[in-house]
Amino acid sequence: MKTYRHLFFDLDHTIWDFDKNAEETLRDLFVSYNLVSLGINSVDLFIETYTENNHQLWAQYHKGLISKEHLRHERFNKTFREFGIDKELIPTSFETDYVRICPTKTNLFPKAHDTLSYLQSKYKLHLISNGFYESTLIKVETTGIGKYFDNINISEKIGVNKPDPAIFHYAMQLAGTNAAESMMIGDSIEADIMGAINVGMDCVFFNPREEKHNVKINHEIKSLDELLQIL
Repeated sequence: MKTYRHLFFDLDHTIWDFDKNAEETLRDLFVSYNLVSLGINSVDLFIETYTENNHQLWAQYHKGLISKEHLRHERFNKTFREFGIDKELIPTSFETDYVRICPTKTNLFPKAHDTLSYLQSKYKLHLISNGFYESTLIKVETTGIGKYFDNINISEKIGVNKPDPAIFHYAMQLAGTNAAESMMIGDSIEADIMGAINVGMDCVFFNPREEKHNVKINHEIKSLDELLQIL
């Protein structure tokens, strides 16, 4: 059994419930922008369409295929276009309001605080996030989880995204540790799990939706408090 000293966590979709917070924000904006007047009659379908587009664009961003600006410009424009909205009628400030409001939402996955509090008593905890710099800091502050982490590593600030080995090496160097005594916990097979494996770090796949995969992983959990059975 390995002796770990440092745990590295992803933030979005692992601790901070991205989809739930996004849904709350989009329901608010759906009303305030009166999207029904544009012919979008189902808020659920609007959220579903946006979520699919956003996930696809984030996958491209993880790989360095698109920029932050392209992601932010395209995710809602693409969604509105798929509903047949003319370019001239697409609300230009929708993305701005979304980015302003969504990071202030405070929904975390169940048992997040209890789990992090317990683990902090035994290990040094750190974040490695591909999220955008300003939004990540707001999320950490408004949810009160910053007190658990020694270091907050944000890809936009560092200049490389997970799964690039450079961001893992940077985070470990900042923490004063190495892969042998570290573990990564995250929800993305590509960004978190493969990124950790490629630098020799053990990992835990946070998989609340029980998504199928063929990757050999040290541990897989459906809820955060399952970490207490591993660590």
